[in-house]
Amino acid sequence: MTYNEFAYVYDRFMEHAPYDMWVQLTKDIIETHQLETKNIVDLGCGTGEIAIRLANSGFHITGVDVSSDMLTVAQSKAMQQGVHIPWIHQDMTNLEGFSNTDLFISYCDVMNYITNIDDVTAVCQRVYENLQEDGAFIFDIHAIPYVENMLVNQTFADVTDELAYIWFCESGEEIGAMTHYLTFFEKQVDGTYHRFEEIHEEKTYNIETYANILNNIGFRKIKFYTDFSMQNEISTDKGERIFIFAQK
Repeated sequence: MTYNEFAYVYDRFMEHAPYDMWVQLTKDIIETHQLETKNIVDLGCGTGEIAIRLANSGFHITGVDVSSDMLTVAQSKAMQQGVHIPWIHQDMTNLEGFSNTDLFISYCDVMNYITNIDDVTAVCQRVYENLQEDGAFIFDIHAIPYVENMLVNQTFADVTDELAYIWFCESGEEIGAMTHYLTFFEKQVDGTYHRFEEIHEEKTYNIETYANILNNIGFRKIKFYTDFSMQNEISTDKGERIFIFAQK
């Protein structure tokens, strides 16, 4: 996974992503759980779509991503909108320097890109250590049935005047694992198309695995919600996207 050339077409690739729903769910969770939230750290912030929206809603946001190219795009967009957000180039598994944070968020499959269970544990541990007392961590994952039934061994494609892509999702060796093979064709100013490729690995685990990790670290309140709704609290792997709330 490189995210270099991909970073500069990412927003076009994700133009239909429901960013406003991530933001609204964040606000709903903050209100429902009566969180005292002034500062938020967005882990795996990408090109900053969610972070910028939350900043415009009055929160103090810091964006963290392992891709410097993604952060370059995010910074440019924030400056164009007159929004001040610190952008930090850092690996989530070695998170440091965010002590007394009120809320960490990590959305849009970011935690599924951490394919090693020890690294998933490391992220949750580092978040816990950097949270203030009563602070919280919200992240989303793909539900295993969705991965197995709707993503793996499927081919997706789209064509516009400026960008075309072919995306094949191959099943991994374990349940919940998958490899994305993406080929992009980006139109250049001279009318030709530049081709480049990306390979992304993802792995999702059942919710009991995440619950055990969070419990063992010391999180005292853990809740699961499905598909952007606070009404869809679950105890099994249902729906497409599962949101996990954990409070210190």
